[in-house]
Amino acid sequence: MSFQVIMPKLSDAMTEGRVLQWLKKEGDRIQGGDVLASIETDKAEIELEAFGGGILRKILVGDEQMVPVGQLIAVIAEPDEDIAGLLKRAVVPAADAPAPVKGEAKAMAPAAPPTPPEAGWVPASPIARRMARDAAIDLARIKGSGPGGRILERDVEAHLAAQAQRLGGAEVPVGEREFEDKDLSTIRKTIAARMVQSKAPIPHFTVTVEVDMGAGAELRKSLNAIESQPDKLSVNDIIIKATAVALQHHPAINASYNNGQVRLFKRVHIGVAVALEDGLIVPVIRECDRKSLGEIAREAKTIVERARARKLRPEEYSGGTFVISNLGMFDVVEFTAVIDPAHGAILAVGAIEEKPAVMNGQIVVRQRMRLTGSFDHRIIDGAMGAKFLQELKKILENPVQLLL
Repeated sequence: MSFQVIMPKLSDAMTEGRVLQWLKKEGDRIQGGDVLASIETDKAEIELEAFGGGILRKILVGDEQMVPVGQLIAVIAEPDEDIAGLLKRAVVPAADAPAPVKGEAKAMAPAAPPTPPEAGWVPASPIARRMARDAAIDLARIKGSGPGGRILERDVEAHLAAQAQRLGGAEVPVGEREFEDKDLSTIRKTIAARMVQSKAPIPHFTVTVEVDMGAGAELRKSLNAIESQPDKLSVNDIIIKATAVALQHHPAINASYNNGQVRLFKRVHIGVAVALEDGLIVPVIRECDRKSLGEIAREAKTIVERARARKLRPEEYSGGTFVISNLGMFDVVEFTAVIDPAHGAILAVGAIEEKPAVMNGQIVVRQRMRLTGSFDHRIIDGAMGAKFLQELKKILENPVQLLL
């Protein structure tokens, strides 16, 4: 039985992916579950697994090539199986190729003939390969420290450090260009497209409040002092939980615009924006309205680490109902975030500052933080957004209720 290997659609926004590296070559015996290749999607670098066994009879797309979702990229079949008809259908001109049907990946025109995997193939992890590509380094010049000589992230970093040391103080060669044009990464292309989709059709309006975080800081200090508490709370964990509670009280904010209707979400799944070297990804913490502070802290730590390692599964970065973007760690005091088309609102969190404030008629130094909500004016009006932020402010200034 033959198996078609196609470029998978791993998120609603994904239209194409990049084949970073084939890990198997033509003629290899494949078992179901074997990792065939490393794929870069609009969100992460993933390992493409085989769904069936046989011989990898044909690779149709080479390393580092962009491929539309649904395109046939390889064929697995037994040696005696005739795959000529399948390959013939795979070379239909792109303009005439049928659109993918749900549950069935239609073959589209393949890219140019691939470089044979055995010719100059260098074993490397997806992250190491991306780092080398971004730095214009030939992987063949790097010695790998992983199993079988596989090049890892640390190997590329060591090579870059040694290269910088060798070039330290060297003059720039005469005639060298004063600029460099680099292709956008897959994730950056997706961000560019979605931000245009967002800013143009979505009428944004923003509201800012300033919150006293003194009580929140004390709560965090007290909970983190408990030795039996395995996962230490961050300020962001407290904000996530407080936001979930506020969304329960203001369900109209936990919503999105959907083809002339407002879609009200019954659960609170909060996306947390995570900055990567080449873009932004938003892993989702689900059921935040039902989770304790400790559970949120534990899950947030794990999912953010997976996001930075580009190891997220599709279900981990889709299905969010609200988004929080925190730039406080970069000393940003206040900013306005752009709403993703899948959501109706986003919360921008600034840094906590020590500043003078009036309390009980006295000027005292307090820990203050600014929150800015961006709202889709098609489904949320000014008063609704303001009341939500007012509720969130009250919760953060009296965070004991988050323990109830």
